Amino acid sequence: MTLSMQQITASNFAYQHLPFDRFLDDAAALGREQVELWGIAPQFHVPHLSDVEARAVRRRVEARGLTVRCLTPEQVMYPVNIASPVAWLREESIGVFRRAAQLCAELGAELLLVTPGRGFEDEPVEAAWRRSADAIGEIAAYAGTLGVTCVVEALQRGESNLVNDSRTLARMIDEVGAAGLGAVLDTVAMAVAGESVDDYFDALGDRVRHVHLIDGRPAGHLAWGDGELPLADYLAALERRGYRGCMTFELFGDGGYAFDPRPVVERCLAAVRAALPA
Repeated sequence: MTLSMQQITASNFAYQHLPFDRFLDDAAALGREQVELWGIAPQFHVPHLSDVEARAVRRRVEARGLTVRCLTPEQVMYPVNIASPVAWLREESIGVFRRAAQLCAELGAELLLVTPGRGFEDEPVEAAWRRSADAIGEIAAYAGTLGVTCVVEALQRGESNLVNDSRTLARMIDEVGAAGLGAVLDTVAMAVAGESVDDYFDALGDRVRHVHLIDGRPAGHLAWGDGELPLADYLAALERRGYRGCMTFELFGDGGYAFDPRPVVERCLAAVRAALPA
């Protein structure tokens, strides 16, 4: 088997200022089969969404021939931090992910994306690390009872002071020790850390379960062609390492993408199509 265009999911990351059905219509029209759903207000606000509303979202997705592959609750800009030293904030953050796991089950989503959070900058890293690992373990165990697998993503240093590269991500996953716990390879976080696709697979092997395939300089959440990262090299390495999971364009507001996202997504799809290994 080789990498294919059908591994590219649709995602609503650049659609936060448009109706959710506009996103779904574009996803279907662009030939996507799976969706990574960003849990963001007003489209899918995890703390306020009922089971009934989630089932309605699933019907809207499936009516267009799509399925939800991964739910990614907003957890960096929002006050969600599973490593927080503030007890009520940490507990409420864990609650957000437990609720997100329930919503994954309602959506039929296999994966729930979790990030490690951060501690205070002036406290020992070990204390925040312990809070994060304990929380990930609790969330992953609960999600597992619902048939949902958690995948953990390394973040850039400005986003987290705990997990910023593949080696630290592997250490966190090993320490948590939850069955099936996987990893996310984010090409921008990877590039900012000075790493490669092979570094990720050397550290994590087949635990790499999901990929955020985005351009950057090296940071940013840019469309392919707006940054400087080597898309063809990344795809060749993913092919060589036998990656068969999904890949998502995690496009945010950079470059005005949210004003008219479909042409940007089309451009990214064309770039991947041209760069796929023969």
